Amino acid sequence: MKKNTRFFYAAGSALLLWLAWPPFVFAPLLFIAFVPLLMIEDELFMANDPKSSRKLFGYTFLTFAIWNIADTWWIWNAAAIGMIMAFLLNAFLMSLPFFIYHKSRRYLHQSYALMLLVASWLAYEYFHLHWDLSWPWMNLGNGFAKMPSIVQWYEYTGVFGGSLWVLAVNVLLYRLIRRFAQAPAGISARQRLYAALPLFTTLVIPVIISLGIYSDYEEPFNPSINVIVQPNIDPYNEKFDELPAEIQIRRMIHLSDSLGQKNTEFFLWPETALQGGIFENDLSRDYHVSLVRNFITRYKNGNVLTGASTYRQYDKKETPTARVYSNGQCCYDAYNTALFIESFSPEVQVYHKSKLVPGVEQMPYPGLFRFLEPLAVNLGGTSGSLGKQAEPTVFHTRSGIAVAPVICYESIYGEYLTEYVRKGAQFIAIVTNDGWWGNTPGYMQHADYARLRAIETRRSIARSANTGISCFINQRGDITAQTSWWTATAIKGEINLNDRLTFYSIYGDYIGKAASGLTLLAILFLLVRSRRK
Repeated sequence: MKKNTRFFYAAGSALLLWLAWPPFVFAPLLFIAFVPLLMIEDELFMANDPKSSRKLFGYTFLTFAIWNIADTWWIWNAAAIGMIMAFLLNAFLMSLPFFIYHKSRRYLHQSYALMLLVASWLAYEYFHLHWDLSWPWMNLGNGFAKMPSIVQWYEYTGVFGGSLWVLAVNVLLYRLIRRFAQAPAGISARQRLYAALPLFTTLVIPVIISLGIYSDYEEPFNPSINVIVQPNIDPYNEKFDELPAEIQIRRMIHLSDSLGQKNTEFFLWPETALQGGIFENDLSRDYHVSLVRNFITRYKNGNVLTGASTYRQYDKKETPTARVYSNGQCCYDAYNTALFIESFSPEVQVYHKSKLVPGVEQMPYPGLFRFLEPLAVNLGGTSGSLGKQAEPTVFHTRSGIAVAPVICYESIYGEYLTEYVRKGAQFIAIVTNDGWWGNTPGYMQHADYARLRAIETRRSIARSANTGISCFINQRGDITAQTSWWTATAIKGEINLNDRLTFYSIYGDYIGKAASGLTLLAILFLLVRSRRK
């Protein structure tokens, strides 16, 4: 294989991955996207080139850099430096499993080395969920977000099941191509059929099972009436600068009233909907909170779940993220918050966003990079790292309904959302502000990923975006109603509450955990074996 051919194969893998990803609807291309890279690796290994590891890393890095740029270039609209860092880091991490696979072939039979490739990729995805530079946007299982009917078994496996499926089919297809290429000329059609049987069953059986689950699934009938508001306030000009906070609130009240009925239970407003220096030390007296409470008293059983930018004052530095005022006095924290405001109740329930965007809402590893803290710009009007809480909070109404408040980026963390469900959440409310990215694939991908959370937990989802896609999603992952981009509007719908726990809600990302353990053991084994040699 010539050098130009290898570059062609690497670019071909990137093209297939791009076309397979939302908002495109060609997800089955994922099943062949890694085959060109495996063929490059095989050619380099057989050539016995002492620089083969370095060359393979270069080709895989090229593939994954192109893929990341092609599918997430829109990050540039919000954070140019963050985009570049995300591309480079993701491409590096995605290349490591292929590097490990290539090295392991010196000490393992290829079949076992391919198993290690699968395990190490899943370990990379799991690791990328749990460190300060977390960016799991491109985990392979997310690629089926446009085709929820074929991954209904995510209620048992989560998206790691989808990643495992993609990797297994790619490996089997590569082995089949290699086997046919090396087979004698007289191999019979029956022998070819038998050889293709493992690939065929691995590809088709999950689809058949999923379609069966999809057609048979019936939501428990337990309706709740919701109104979702999309105020469409420009995040770059109006939201934090030009448009007063009170006018923004009155716009959302007007949109809520346009569809509200006496029996409406939930009004959902987007991320950072409430602005204007809201201090949590005395929320019951805050003017903007009072405006919302006065509105909701018109609805006997009504509640408002809204995003807000809030602050908490301290007499001394109580948290690692606490800031000092410009006059040198101590101290306060800034939060990206969800508030739950009920009619005829002075109590306001509070949740602080826990999964913060690296380099945007928090500085990763502040002990090492605290000097860069002023460069962190929060997409909510506050510079520097935000405060957060360690675990999710479930909001409860007086009538006993439990709702999961999920803020923006948090909706791509499947296992994190299961914590809400185990705490009793009966439906999921996502508040977000996708206008930072402009009219790009970003807001579409973000909305589609929520469909996978509905399948994993079998919870209906109400999603309010400042602009982007506000929508209702049923427990099968179907979008039942949605808004258009850059439109000030509201939508009304009934969603069914559910309190049953799925297998995935109980056990979480067990596939990722198991793969991480196997990868660590395999790497230790290979290190010991290489030292002996």
